Amino acid sequence: MRPPPLNIADILCWADEFHQKQGRWPDRNDGAVEGEFDLSWRKIDSALKLGNRGLQRGSSLAKLLLARRKRRHKGMLPTLTEAQILTWADAHHSRTAEWPIYSSGSIPAVKGETWSAVDHSLRIGRRGLLGGSSLAQLLEARRGVRNVQAAPDLTVRQVLVWADSYHAKYGSWPTRESGPVDGATVETWSAVAQAFVVGGRGLGERSSLAQFLALHRNARNHMDVPPLTAELILGWADAHQERTGTWPKRGSGAIPDAEGEKWSAVDAALVMGVRGLPGGSSLAKLLAEHRGVRNKQALPQLATEQIREWIEAYHERTGEWPKPGSGLIPESPGETWAAVNTALARGGRGLPGGLSLYGVVCECREVTVFESAD
Repeated sequence: MRPPPLNIADILCWADEFHQKQGRWPDRNDGAVEGEFDLSWRKIDSALKLGNRGLQRGSSLAKLLLARRKRRHKGMLPTLTEAQILTWADAHHSRTAEWPIYSSGSIPAVKGETWSAVDHSLRIGRRGLLGGSSLAQLLEARRGVRNVQAAPDLTVRQVLVWADSYHAKYGSWPTRESGPVDGATVETWSAVAQAFVVGGRGLGERSSLAQFLALHRNARNHMDVPPLTAELILGWADAHQERTGTWPKRGSGAIPDAEGEKWSAVDAALVMGVRGLPGGSSLAKLLAEHRGVRNKQALPQLATEQIREWIEAYHERTGEWPKPGSGLIPESPGETWAAVNTALARGGRGLPGGLSLYGVVCECREVTVFESAD
């Protein structure tokens, strides 16, 4: 049997239904047409191309949707003009405060258009453009935007002048995230750092901004930090305790005795085993082991008999019985009656749980009363 004829109105109706459900227009690879027997989008596309089933020859599904539904056709893209591209670039700058580059993604004003496609067309001469240009070159010529591909050469002397000025102003050395270079028109530290990475702009061998500053200004390079030892860390910790009256934690910030060093970095090195350390430790564990500092993540085990001894000692010392709010336990530095009560109730630290400080105190009081009666 001959397949039934097709007409443009039906094809557009099926395409509209597809678009409503899928959020996009169909193409020839989308399989069967929903609700139609033995009909696929590929067969429709073929009939439009060959002029079968009552259709006029020389069209296609993509061409039909371009003409009747304004769907973008990759093989029949609209022409471009430099004026139009500059209008889109101005809108991008107004919206983001930055000029677009080839990797800036889609252009909101034109569905399906991207900056990479615009840049490509400017380069090879497509879509009505002459070619031999680029998005960066167009913006440099017409908007005065710096073209990083044609940036002026840098010198060691100039970079050091900028770096010294930055250090004098901010008290630290610049990084690639340090923003614009003061005193240099449209120069940024990101661009300077990238020039070191690729060895471009007259700088020669590949390096990095951090390596450059370490070599010429003895600045700390976080990619090449000095080794650590337990003895060195403990020395810094002792100085911290003497200065502040407390032992350092991972969040205690910078270490005044070691420029550029932080307690968080020291803790990470102890945990991960880098910078000459064996790993598997931490700042808290190191201080607990070598300075007897209480480590909340590894509290000592408890036993009810030991707790009874602390209760009796408290009673002898004060004439009262301890409560959860009675503070520190002198017989165990760092231990509190509140922590003991929590361990008794919840279990852990060698205790079964389901108990309370009040219950253990009652047991001790009964023993005391009984002994007094004897």
